Amino acid sequence: MTVSKVLRHHEDISTKTRDLVLAKVKQMGYRPNLTARSLVTGRSCLVGLLVPDLIHPFFAEVARALAAALRQQGLYLLICSSEGDQELERNQVEHLLSRHLDAIVIASVGGDEQVLQNVVQSRTPLILIDRKVNIPRTHFVGSNDIMVGTLATEHLIAMGCKRIAHLRGPDNSVGEKRLQGYMHALRKAGLPFLPELVTSVSTGDVDSKAQAAEYTRKLLTSSPRPDGLFCHSDPMAIGAMATAVAMEVKIPKDLAVIGCGNLHYDDSLSIPLSSIDQKSSTIGARAAKIIIEHVVRGKYDHEPDQDSQTFANIQLKPELVVRASSKIR
Repeated sequence: MTVSKVLRHHEDISTKTRDLVLAKVKQMGYRPNLTARSLVTGRSCLVGLLVPDLIHPFFAEVARALAAALRQQGLYLLICSSEGDQELERNQVEHLLSRHLDAIVIASVGGDEQVLQNVVQSRTPLILIDRKVNIPRTHFVGSNDIMVGTLATEHLIAMGCKRIAHLRGPDNSVGEKRLQGYMHALRKAGLPFLPELVTSVSTGDVDSKAQAAEYTRKLLTSSPRPDGLFCHSDPMAIGAMATAVAMEVKIPKDLAVIGCGNLHYDDSLSIPLSSIDQKSSTIGARAAKIIIEHVVRGKYDHEPDQDSQTFANIQLKPELVVRASSKIR
């Protein structure tokens, strides 16, 4: 029992005893059989994370914070990517379910309700991050995306922009709500909504820089061209700025640009990028807290008839971070 407690990081073991056990573990090259343990405890001590893109810095920061918080409770993270493909997402979810994980965290590509329902029906705690899907008995942690769009657009308006374009994300809750925020800010300022200044990409994560560059090239050859650009994500904004600079468009004098994510590219960008901080690390930490309350503390029993109002719906307040790409005055 003492050895088991040491290996499970229990706090009621003295430092001396812990050191003795760990020294013997190292000497023997011992590794606990987690599969056997899970048969006894009913817990795998593993949590699955499924995201659209493993390269996107936003999801990397979420994963890092999630893994760090779980690790403190003896839980570990398995990370999968759907590559922005709904069929691959479906396959990955089935693979994760077959492992009988303690919880699954998903940033869904397209919100396939049946796939997510399968997780709920398995009684595996499901935490949706970033993209909200209206599935009962699921938790959600993300930013207030209407506020994201509103903050970004209001900032460009405050900088004197009159003709503001929006490179929106894919057709999911995030892309739709940020568009709503953009439109709300325009209406509030008495500026017209011009559909020709709004376009969406096939995905907001995979190849987003290249898609943003193509759109920006078309945008800057139109007449009259915009003087402000709100991009769905920081990678999109970086692609847009690179194209604008190549076309000898001055940023921010000719085109003020703002992204979303606040993903700390300052050292690698010739023009530091203004952005909306959507609290990526906090999203990971809050998702971990929900999982810990499920698995470690037993707060949620996850019965099929459990009141959906008891499930967390956390929308974090975003924050405007102004840098040189949009600071006209």
